[in-house]
Amino acid sequence: MTLVNGGPARFDVWAPDATSVVLLASGRQYPMMEKDTAPGSEGWWTAPDAPADGEVDYGYLLDGDTHPIPDPRSRRLPAGVHELSRTFDPAAHAWQDSGWKGKDLKGSVIYELHIGTFTPEGTLDAAAGKLGYLAELGIDFVELLPVNGFNGTHNWGYDGVQWYAVHEGYGGPAAYQRFVDAAHAAGLGVIQDVVYNHLGPSGNYLSRFGPYLKQGDANTWGDSVNLDGPGSDVVREYILDNLALWLRDYHVDGLRLDAVHALKDERAVHILEEFGALGDAVAAETGLPKTLIAESDLNNPRLLYPRDANGYGLAGQWSDDFHHAVHVSVSGETTGYYGDFQSLAVLAKVLKDGFLHDGSYSSFRGRHHGRPIDASLVHPAALVVCNQNHDQIGNRATGDRLSQSLSHGQLAMAAVLTLTSPFTPMLFMGEEFAASTPWQFFTSHPEPELGKATAEGRIKEFERMGWDPAVVPDPQDPETFRRSKLNWDEASAGDHARLLELYRALTALRREHPELAGLGFTETEVTFDDDAGWLRFRRGSVEVLLNLSDAKVRLEDVAGTVLLATDEGSTLDGEALALAPWSALIVKS
Repeated sequence: MTLVNGGPARFDVWAPDATSVVLLASGRQYPMMEKDTAPGSEGWWTAPDAPADGEVDYGYLLDGDTHPIPDPRSRRLPAGVHELSRTFDPAAHAWQDSGWKGKDLKGSVIYELHIGTFTPEGTLDAAAGKLGYLAELGIDFVELLPVNGFNGTHNWGYDGVQWYAVHEGYGGPAAYQRFVDAAHAAGLGVIQDVVYNHLGPSGNYLSRFGPYLKQGDANTWGDSVNLDGPGSDVVREYILDNLALWLRDYHVDGLRLDAVHALKDERAVHILEEFGALGDAVAAETGLPKTLIAESDLNNPRLLYPRDANGYGLAGQWSDDFHHAVHVSVSGETTGYYGDFQSLAVLAKVLKDGFLHDGSYSSFRGRHHGRPIDASLVHPAALVVCNQNHDQIGNRATGDRLSQSLSHGQLAMAAVLTLTSPFTPMLFMGEEFAASTPWQFFTSHPEPELGKATAEGRIKEFERMGWDPAVVPDPQDPETFRRSKLNWDEASAGDHARLLELYRALTALRREHPELAGLGFTETEVTFDDDAGWLRFRRGSVEVLLNLSDAKVRLEDVAGTVLLATDEGSTLDGEALALAPWSALIVKS
């Protein structure tokens, strides 16, 4: 029984662990019967007399229960993840994006945002009102943090338990379709962050239905999803159907796959390879690029290699090594996993090779890590890089951004490195105008005991790392969420506006000089002086020169037309450049 393309009938449910299933639909009970299915797909139940059309509130009574539980494939949960599902017909939306031609990753700039904190309203419709601003900024893809159903009113999104639903507080699935339509009208692609490696702590009823999880086989966040054990055929179909839902029903242009190193799969064909194949199939079907990007800390380029070269065929993956190298270079912070990134030689290696750890010793891990990227199989654009993102800010004890501790010059250097790198740049919302607001870890668990455990666990985590527990915000405090919302008024004032203009100039420069993003790994030339604190790299005829120190430096053999200078104090006299502290010059020879 193959469900990936067509999916089950309207109220069919996979519940192999139940002895009886009753569908409760529009207040009426419909006893369900087991379907005759192919080996490996046993356990499907159907209700032949269930309502065939119309909007219906429904749930399932398992094994004589009196309280219904929602559908694992719920499209809507208007009363929350513990209550009845509601049907939703995605085909009812009259799409306006027939002229949308899609976008490729190469040459693009991504903007990561969280719907709940991007605007004061915290909704998809309000976020759509900012799409013109993002287009003017020079953004190509908007990447949304997870929007699927979770318990409570606000959350990062990684506590989701209903992968098929769009959180009602954001506007639900109809608002999501409106957002994608509006993004395409503004010339922006949409990448949706999806989580297939774990489920949140409240509202996860999957184990009541069947072996969705592998009990006792945990990853960082809880029981692993059952990708290779008994019953895993249908679990994989459940995930692949969800992937197809975003790409087809919601017209998204790509998916960011959360923490793929936590997908425990010992099958000969890894589920990531199936993701890549399905993405390519939908791209062929629609005639539009469908971009799958993995978050991985494995430094394993196999994720990016073509499937005919024994790879998984994904379009991209995040590169933590780039973030760490830039962070250390502009901030000087060298604790924890930043310890291996203290030299400009590291930044130079990352700019040339993509990874620092490509088989080298990682002191943070206490072992050797990673493998080299085969430049004949992978383009640098496949590495998505940033100087800030939701994890690298929000997982700090106080959720502090670079803007809360660094000067304008240091922030400018982070921007130049990210937006002129050979890779695909990603910005985190507000970074472009040095947002003064933090982005902290916030939750809204309605269960008092879960909220208390979350807050206490957060304090203990940072206490072990040497932080004063008093400075760690309570994730359950509504103020922690409120203070994480962007303050848009500051974007037009002082150094905030100054940095915003630099970001706009850098994205324009990237578009106007495609060699920055278009050339391969072997076409990056880098030189540096660790003691003096300068680094320069060339991509084709464009050279980027940076002073990452507090003192003015003098560089020789600088020739060409100045494309951009971040500081008026830098002067080019013939072929000699006096580069002001914490400044950069970009020239074209």
